[in-house]
Amino acid sequence: MEDAYFMQMAIAEAAKAGNETWKNPRVGVVVVKNGQVLARGHTHEYGGIHAERDAIGKLTPKQLQGATLYVTLEPCNHYGKQPPCSQAIIDAGIRRVVIAETDPHQLVTGKGIATLQQQNIIVKTGVLKEAAQALNPHYDFFYRYRRPWVTLKQAVSLDYRVAAEKGQRTAITNSAVAKVVHIERGDFQGILIGSQTAIIDNPSLLTTAPTKFPPVRIIIDRRGRLKDNPTLHLLTDGRAPTWLFTENSSLQDQFAKDVRVFYRKTWSIADILHELGRQEIQSVYVEGGPTVHQAFLQKGLFEEIITYVAPHMLGKKGVSGMELACPMNFTHQEIKILENNIRIAERKIENV
Repeated sequence: MEDAYFMQMAIAEAAKAGNETWKNPRVGVVVVKNGQVLARGHTHEYGGIHAERDAIGKLTPKQLQGATLYVTLEPCNHYGKQPPCSQAIIDAGIRRVVIAETDPHQLVTGKGIATLQQQNIIVKTGVLKEAAQALNPHYDFFYRYRRPWVTLKQAVSLDYRVAAEKGQRTAITNSAVAKVVHIERGDFQGILIGSQTAIIDNPSLLTTAPTKFPPVRIIIDRRGRLKDNPTLHLLTDGRAPTWLFTENSSLQDQFAKDVRVFYRKTWSIADILHELGRQEIQSVYVEGGPTVHQAFLQKGLFEEIITYVAPHMLGKKGVSGMELACPMNFTHQEIKILENNIRIAERKIENV
């Protein structure tokens, strides 16, 4: 019970890290001695110190000697932006380490634990494992399956329409939803749409969440339609990276330097996700219209669907939302009321 109590503190500390850890996981640490909390720490901005060093650096050698360190994720054992945390723990004279989750990253998995045990440090794992995993679902999924976590997001009317007519931009949900979506984008490393959405809506796809690492704006433009729409915000504003996936070779070298073109003769959805994974994009928020959503649905390449529902009907001329050919069960369902709109988030059972 004592271990769970202190691990819960470490989990709360990890949550403070926010989105600025970027490609690194959110990690929290609590250092305890004789039943007393001596220090807490969490992962700093990407490239900055890790949680273990954050907490250890607040204490003297005498305080650290013989203490227990609670950490939400297995300490790293390799040199990256920072030196290995396992060595910092050894050097500090920590007697016991309690770990919630083993790191799924292949550079770390089990190696941090083994290094500590080789130095006769007592290691206990699996304490509040599920609660710790909830801190970094995208990071965990990416390193477990080697592809980005995909969330499909749509806004629909009560009669399941996403637009009043084909080719027409339609505001469906309320301002409270708009605020949530702009913040929600900040939880992902990529935001993806199709060329149709880019041309009709001319979105910026920015997040209002404060971050030095805005999501990459990803556009699937197989035919190369954006060549005839060079003034779109995504192509000109320079406020975040923009990546284009196209099967039209003439799009290469057509845009500003912060617009990156990925050309192939054919791009499947699986190909695009593979390339995004190769570029270390851990999570993708798909905001495209039903055509793009349908492409992900048909291949089963998604982990979560978020649907915002507004209480009005657009009629039979309206464009229907995404449809799945076969029944599917979801888990981890979450429903929120946003003034007079509803947010429904559902995750696939097999990937949770």
